[in-house]
This record gives sequence, structure tokens and C-alpha cells, in this order.
Amino acid sequence: MVVEEDLESEKKEIIRRYRRLLRKAKPILKDGDAKIIKKAFNTSMEAHSGMRRRSGEPYIYHPLEVAEICIAEIGLGTTSIVAALLHDVVEDTDYELEDIERLFGKKVAVIIDGLTKISGVFDQGSSQQAENFRKMLLTLSDDVRVILIKLADRLHNMRTLESMPRNKQLKIANETIYLYAPLAHRLGLYAFKSELEDLYLKYSEPEVYDEIAGKINETKDSRNKFIRNFIRPIKDKLNALNIEYEIKGRPKSIHSIWNKMKKQSVPFEEVYDLFAVRIILNVPYREEKAFCWQVYSLVTDYYQPNPDRLRDWISIPKANGYESLHTTVMSDTGKWVEVQVRTTRMDEIAEKGYAAHWKYKDGKTTDETGLEMWITKVREILEQNDGTAIEFVDDFRSNLYSDEVFVFTPKGDLRTLPQGATALDFAFDIHTEIGEHCLGAKVNQKLVPLNFELKNGDQVEILTSNKQKPNESWLQYVVSSKAKSKIKDALKEERKVFIDEGREIVKRKLKQLKIDYRQTVLEDIAHYFNVKSASDMLYLVGTGKIDHSLIKSFAKSDKVDKLKPNVREAKDVQEKLSRVRKTDSDLLLLGEDLDIIDYKFAKCCNPIAGDDVFGFVTVSDGIKIHRTTCPNAAELLSNYGYRIIKAKWASSRKHSFEATLSIIGTDRMGLVSDVSNIISEELKVNMRSLSINTEGGIFEGIIRLYVEDTSHLDKLSHKLEKVNGVVKVSRTN
Repeated sequence: MVVEEDLESEKKEIIRRYRRLLRKAKPILKDGDAKIIKKAFNTSMEAHSGMRRRSGEPYIYHPLEVAEICIAEIGLGTTSIVAALLHDVVEDTDYELEDIERLFGKKVAVIIDGLTKISGVFDQGSSQQAENFRKMLLTLSDDVRVILIKLADRLHNMRTLESMPRNKQLKIANETIYLYAPLAHRLGLYAFKSELEDLYLKYSEPEVYDEIAGKINETKDSRNKFIRNFIRPIKDKLNALNIEYEIKGRPKSIHSIWNKMKKQSVPFEEVYDLFAVRIILNVPYREEKAFCWQVYSLVTDYYQPNPDRLRDWISIPKANGYESLHTTVMSDTGKWVEVQVRTTRMDEIAEKGYAAHWKYKDGKTTDETGLEMWITKVREILEQNDGTAIEFVDDFRSNLYSDEVFVFTPKGDLRTLPQGATALDFAFDIHTEIGEHCLGAKVNQKLVPLNFELKNGDQVEILTSNKQKPNESWLQYVVSSKAKSKIKDALKEERKVFIDEGREIVKRKLKQLKIDYRQTVLEDIAHYFNVKSASDMLYLVGTGKIDHSLIKSFAKSDKVDKLKPNVREAKDVQEKLSRVRKTDSDLLLLGEDLDIIDYKFAKCCNPIAGDDVFGFVTVSDGIKIHRTTCPNAAELLSNYGYRIIKAKWASSRKHSFEATLSIIGTDRMGLVSDVSNIISEELKVNMRSLSINTEGGIFEGIIRLYVEDTSHLDKLSHKLEKVNGVVKVSRTN
């Protein structure tokens, strides 16, 4: 009876959520839209019937919530609502893509296809996560709504991550910070970006998240009072302008505060600008710029601005369409406050990104905006990319978070490039041919090399030569995806020519030596010369770096038939796990069954007992143990989720782990002696090295020592912080 009551209350809740979705969609619905949304809802209900999420809730809650995010938080329309309701149907149920096209049309089917994960076997050196991400991005050429719905899907998954096991939480959170938060940023969805980053921190470093969230909450009343006092004099002047306006005061996001704390090595209380005050003006489109600058003038008349912190994204908007005027001013109480001045139109674009950008574009301008230019560039990258999915994701990601630099052609045309772009990036941005033959450049009439980094306002003229062609070092000179991709294409073409030449040379040589020409023999030769692959070996022969006469020495060696196939083949992760099982007890238990398996500690983050860790199965070096806060964690968990295994500290017996501490303070006589006494005498810790540099009365030191676990290290850090003159002790990788 209780079960029936539960099912009845669930049905009522599903209907309540469905009606809430329709209410939010009502302002944009046209004739017949409600009918097709109902059809999509019923189809999704039927397809997911009996399915439940990890939390125990009916699965249909998820597509309903994703559809609501699409309408309420991004501002998408009916097609997107339908696609959001159906987004998991092809992947998780018996429905086929053809069924979706027959029931809902081609547009919806294309979106669902973009949102459906690829299944099957992938090439060595690739990963399912990267392949799926590339597939989703390929639909940018057809319909950008795929990515917006995927972001809504990811946001809801992150909001409901609590019910997932710890290892799944880590994988999904790291994938989010590595790919989806930067993508939200690039599409102008700043509210999404901030929430995704905060949720990543909540699950990857819960103690840090809780501490900062707690401090933000504790200071809420004093912050609100501070903001009221700060805006009071500005309000009086704004009222005199006789325009509609709204003022919002808010703290920065938890993740951005944490970033500032890490970057500046300061506690929460000392973060430079915890506050942001936003002034939103409701003024006609043609008068926006004038009013924004007028309000900026009012603010800086009353509060002293920091001249280095003025950001004018109204005159030249960001590539993702973001427009706003930012300045940081000093309050009466000596606190820095960031003030953002924008209009209602600009604010909606900043919150809802791409969809709002299109809503406001109608009738306003015929120019191609920065966002459209960026999407055109992405399409170019997608069309020309033939490398591995992981290479593609890395290239693509490197262009997501970068700020822009604005430069001019000799004729005065404006070009937008990623921050850090060089003269060579500029050459490829103009045209591939110009990039490939680029010899150097003139920047502001002065001759500069290919790797000269451009600054805002530079005027650039490219110098070319038909004799010039790309080489490997060029990849170090560029930051833009277009330039990287075009250089790689040119190098691949040249490499192909040398490989073909090498193949002909090896064929002739093997024929002379009466050895069959076949792939296994080529791999044996590569192994003999200690080269990664057969194609690398052929390239080196073709370029003359391996003299073809040396193949004779290979034929005389005992390598020809003795090499086992497993030297050449990628090892399956599960095989590797089964081969490295040990019989003796150890510190860590690994894998789903938490068995005792052989492993090594990763040098990039030096884990010690008590750290939150995971195992990563490498191709050639066994299992490496990384901290979840390792600088490489996001990339490993995002691209190689199938190689990640659970890791749990098992043993209580004492082991020694190497850890590194950074120590900062004011210099005085006897300081080094006091520090080393605490380490060696008081806590009996074995110290490997201690180096201290002093300058202007300030000292900085690095201590390498051996500890038992994290609590041992914490105890040592607290003791050292009490030494007279020591200001801060922190663990470093």
C-alpha cells in the first residue's frame, strides 16, 4: 500500500514539474507548440518508464529539469525543449534515431544525434570521452543548440551529483572543469560557468568549498550593510539622470575566490576584491554607450578608481558577445570593489549567452559579431581536424578560456586573436598560404620575429617568402587552434612524403636481404632502433636520420623472430590489472573490488597516506597514484576515464612518504636552527633537504622531508607556523 501511495505521489510530482515547464515556456510558445511539447513529454515518459536515477527518483525528472534549464536559464525555444525532453531516449532506451525523425522531424533528430554518446571500440591513443566531445562539437556546424542542451544536461547532473559514488563524482566533476565550464564561458553563459566551477570545487575539494561558503555566509550581514553604504551616494546621482536602473551587490563565486586565494597566497579575509556591484541601466539601444560612460564617470567621481583595472568591453565586446564596463574602485572603508556598468540587454546576454545574443541581434546590426566569428573559426577547426580526438580536445580547450587581443591589419581592419597570440598566429588568421610562407612581420613599422607576442592595438604587416615552409618549432610559436592545425597539416604532408621514401628504401633493402616485407617486420626494425612506431622508423629512414645500411645489422641480430607481439600491442587495462596483483599486503587497495595491486606514486603530486587519491593505468609504466587535487587530475579524469581505478588507503602500518613544504616569513638570527629543531628533534622527522633564500628581510624556504601521513604533515605545519617569524607554511607538489 505504501508503494502505491509513493507511486501516486510521484505521478503527481511529475505532472507538477511538467506544468511548471509549460508555465515558464508560455511567453515564447506559438500555435501548436504546446501540443508538440506534450507529445515529446509523453514519448519520454513511455521510453523511460520504470527507469530510476541513482538517487532513486523517477528518471523522467532529469529530462524535465534539463528542459526547464533550457527555457528559464538559457532562453531557448520549443525545438530545444522537445530535444531536451528526448535527449537520453536514443542512448538509454529502445528508440532509434529514425523513430525520433519520424515523430519530431529532422531538426530534433540532428540535435538528439549530437547528444547521443558513441559506443564501440576506439583507436589506441584515443578515448571515449574525447570522441564523444568531438562528436558533440561537430554538430556546431549544424546546430549550436546541441551544445547548449548538453550544458544544461551537465548542469543538472552536477546539481544532483550527491547520490553518485565518490569515484564517479571525481570523474564527472573533473570532466566538467576541464571541458564544460570553459565551453560555457566561451558561449557567454557566465552564470552556468560560475555554478559549474563552484560545483566542481564542492565535489573535488569539499573542505575548501565548505570553508569558503561558510565564510561568505558568516559575512552576509556585514557585506549587505557595506554594499548599502557603498551605493547610497551613487544612487542619489543616478536618480538625477531620470533613467530606470537596478543595482545588485554580490560576492564573487566560491571558485573564483579560491583561485584568488591560491594565486595570491592569501587567506579569504585578504582577497583583493571579494565584492562586485553591478549597475544595470534600462535605456534605448542607441544611447547605451553614452549612458554607461556617464554612469562610470559618476562612480569614479565619488570613488578613486584603480587605473590598471578598467575594462572596456562596450567599445570592443568579447568574442563571446559579452559587453560591459568594469572598473575597480577604493571604498571609504579601504576595501576594493569591482563595479560593472551595463544595460538590461547586455546583462541578459551576459547571463544567457548565445541565445540572448541572437534574440537581441534581430534588426540591430548586420555585422558579424565576435561570437559568430568564433563559431566560424570552430567550424574551420572541426572541418580540418584529422588528428586524434584527444589532440583535438586539447587544442580546442586551449582556445576556450583565453582572453582576446585586438590587433589591426595595415589597412586598419580589426582582427581578434587569443591572448598570447604571435605574429605567426596573425599570419594564419589572414590566410593559410600567408601563414605557411611567413618569414617575419612588421609590428607598428618595426621588424619582429615569428614568435613576437602581439598586444592590444598593434598594427601588423606580414612578410612572406616562397622558400619558407613550416617546421616542428613553429608549433611552439602559436596559440590559436587554426594556426596549430594548419602547421600540423603541413608537417603531416611533408612527413607523408618522407615516410613513402623511407618505405621504398626499406622494401629494397629487405628484398636484398631476402626478408619478407610485412608490418610485423617493420615493427621489429622500429623496436631494434628504439623507435616508437613503424611509421616513425620509415620517416627517419626517409630523412636519412637512420642510415639504410644499418638495416643489415638488424638482419644479423637475433631480434628478427624473437620479438613478442605484446611488445607492439597496447595492453588492455583489465589484463594489466590482473598481471600486477601482489600477494603481500600494502598501503593501498585498488580497483572496484579494492584488491592489493602493484603501483607507483606519481611525481607530479607526490601523494602521501591520507590524501584523497585515484589510480591511473599508464600505457608503459604500470599504475600511478595521483592526488585528486593533482595539477594533471582534470585532464586525466576527463580524457581517460576508462583508465581510472578506485584507490583507498588500507594499511595502518607506518610508511615514509616524501613531502615538500614551502615556508615564508621574516628573517632573523637563529630561524633556520629553530625550524630544523622542530623537524628533527621535537617531531623526529627525517629531513631530506632544506633551502632558504632571504632578500630584504623576507625569507622563502623549501623543505623536503619524510612523513607518515597527512595528519603527521598537518601537525608539523602547525608547529612550524608557531615559530617566531614564520608567516605561512604550505604543501607544494
